Amino acid sequence: MKLLLRTDVRGVGKKGDLVDVADGYARNFLVPKGLAIKATPGVEAQAASMRRSRDLKDAADRGAAEEVAKVLVPAVITVAAKAGTEGRLFGSVTTADVVEAVASQTGIRLDRKLLHLDEPIKTLGTHSVQAKLHSDVEFAITVDVIAG
Repeated sequence: MKLLLRTDVRGVGKKGDLVDVADGYARNFLVPKGLAIKATPGVEAQAASMRRSRDLKDAADRGAAEEVAKVLVPAVITVAAKAGTEGRLFGSVTTADVVEAVASQTGIRLDRKLLHLDEPIKTLGTHSVQAKLHSDVEFAITVDVIAG
């Protein structure tokens, strides 16, 4: 069955896409939940305007993410943590701590879910935290952990 997606559906497509799906999937899930509508000639014209608005929003989001990256890439974010004599931390520095430090030092509010650490930071020194603000904008934030 040919449908127009009204919202992004994981594994199927994005808002404004015309997709072919199994009849049962369309009848029992997508259409009743309001995620898609049956494709007709009039609806196909509406699909083009939905794709245009999606592309404009995506471009604006990408531009905003690039502006944040321009500020954060050259910056060194300092995080103070309690540490022992050999440079090991009592506890660890997590993405939530990094987000809090970024907000206090640069004024930029990030979501901790956009940051990625392979494992929590447990030593003093300079570390790199990966940030992915947009599907095309990914960069590293330099974090300097000091005894505090």
